[in-house]
Amino acid sequence: MNQALPTSADDILEGLDPEQLAVANKPLGPMVVLAGAGTGKTRAITHRIAYGVWSGSLKAPQVLAVTFTARAAGEMRTRLRGLGVPGVQARTFHAAALRQLQFFWPQAVGGPPPEILPHKVSAIAEAAGRLRLGLDRTGLRDVASEVEWAKVSMITAERYPAIAKQESRQPAGLDGTAMARLMEAYEEIKAERHVIDFEDVLLTMVGILAEHPQVASAIRQQYRHFVVDEYQDVNPLQQQLLDLWLGDRQDICVVGDPAQTIYSFTGASATHLETFAKRHRDASVVRLVRNYRSTPQVINVANAVLPQGSVQLQSQRDTGPKPELRTFDSDEAEAHGVANAIKAAIDAGEHPRSMAVLFRTNGQSEAIESALASANVPYLVRGGERFFSRTEVRQALVLLRGQMRSDNGSRTLGDQVRDVLSGNGWSRKAPESGGATRERWESLQALVNLADDLTVTQPEARMREFVGELDRRASEQHAPTVEGVTLASLHSAKGLEWDRVFIIGVSEGLLPISMADTAERVAEERRLCMSASRERKATCN
Repeated sequence: MNQALPTSADDILEGLDPEQLAVANKPLGPMVVLAGAGTGKTRAITHRIAYGVWSGSLKAPQVLAVTFTARAAGEMRTRLRGLGVPGVQARTFHAAALRQLQFFWPQAVGGPPPEILPHKVSAIAEAAGRLRLGLDRTGLRDVASEVEWAKVSMITAERYPAIAKQESRQPAGLDGTAMARLMEAYEEIKAERHVIDFEDVLLTMVGILAEHPQVASAIRQQYRHFVVDEYQDVNPLQQQLLDLWLGDRQDICVVGDPAQTIYSFTGASATHLETFAKRHRDASVVRLVRNYRSTPQVINVANAVLPQGSVQLQSQRDTGPKPELRTFDSDEAEAHGVANAIKAAIDAGEHPRSMAVLFRTNGQSEAIESALASANVPYLVRGGERFFSRTEVRQALVLLRGQMRSDNGSRTLGDQVRDVLSGNGWSRKAPESGGATRERWESLQALVNLADDLTVTQPEARMREFVGELDRRASEQHAPTVEGVTLASLHSAKGLEWDRVFIIGVSEGLLPISMADTAERVAEERRLCMSASRERKATCN
């Protein structure tokens, strides 16, 4: 059933806890929100924006909410629409910068904007070949990550050798001088191809804003109020772009949690969050500590993992089962033990989609995939292709779109969708095999379930409305729920939640990872473990 839209600014503030209310009812001026996991930060900041618009303090088109994933941006837009505020721009740093770059490039540089290089690896492989550097596939990925780190940290090829020596960085075994030469060769290849990469989008926009006052003025006229989510993950390049967007104004609200800083290897730093109140002296500081996601037993474990002095969360949920610690003699035994436990939970009535298996490195997934397939348990590996980019989903959308004209209302929407997808690999019974065949079926089954859900909320909906809903979700990367146990790395699981979570490989060398050879890196491994354990139920192996 659709939730009724608010009718006044006061409606926006109803149901918020005291700390969320302190965020929402002060929509102007600088504010830093220190929000622990599961404390309703998205609820707080969307209500802050909505209250500002409803009260007349803000104009929706002049608000830019910056997120770190397209999924988070889509969720924020959906929530704001539900609060009667559809005009707010919610985008990732890259999406916002790319839109501005495409618009202002002809004015600032001239001619059409350059194309975006979709993947770095091929260009880096060519650069390595020119320098006669023998790099395998893993080495090329490591070098690509290092190029990204250098760019977002605003480290040029000239400065790289000294910094690499200082920080003991040797990607793919390359010393600082060799890596710097590779960075230069990579830039030459991009120039020859007339392309830029994703980091260049931010770098170029920073340059245009700094060198063209008329462009900076136009953007500041467009966006007068800023909200930045996951601010602990901001890197130096993103912070500089944000500073240029903001200018000398103070209407900015940042939200984050130093205890959730787990991406320092990509250049992210919690320093910007921790020093915000010093840089904005009149800033309001609000702490969200009421956790609505996890049971007291799980929160107690998470609080214990954090170092002393960290914000201690307070669970608002009823009591639940204690997290369990299980030991196994081998990785294979662990995988089968987890698969058997998941199978038993499913047999007891739990949905596969309500469970997840988390691991420190992607290489750990193979054993658990094999064990789940043997147990005939559906699963999906997070971090792969986006739902609406999958071949079977794109093909299904074409077929469904073609069915719109022949929908005369004589058959239910669900029956029509099932018939259409039957020609694209869907069957009423799930395939017994695992792997790609099962994942393809699960994607199509998610579309079937979505059609059934739409029929419940909109009984009059036909194929045209269903395709329209899919198009909207695709534009916002708001994927439907796919039935299956989620397999994910600890990093890719950040911000997600499940009823039952298995964290595997909790042993020296994997968690903490063997590369955590300093106190700072061990502290990040501790934060990573903590961020994964803040779920409703947890089992560590």
